[in-house]
Amino acid sequence: MNYKIALIKGDGIGPEIVDEAVKVLDRVGVKYGHTFDYTRVLMGGESIDACGVPLTDEAIAQCKASDSVLMGSIGGEEDGVVGMGE
Repeated sequence: MNYKIALIKGDGIGPEIVDEAVKVLDRVGVKYGHTFDYTRVLMGGESIDACGVPLTDEAIAQCKASDSVLMGSIGGEEDGVVGMGE
């Protein structure tokens, strides 16, 4: 089967986590005969930098058009969120 997956990499460690999750999905696809079409969707700080808002209507539409959404963590010190222990 072929699946459409929207990737929201997020901020902080989110991109690293999503990149590793994609590697796992790709291996699952090889083992079980699935394919995955990934579409990058901006959200959080990345979207603010590119579009001026944390989430656009276009991003929401892309997610709704997908079979699934894989989202990394969103937020960081730039967004007013301070990590644990700080």
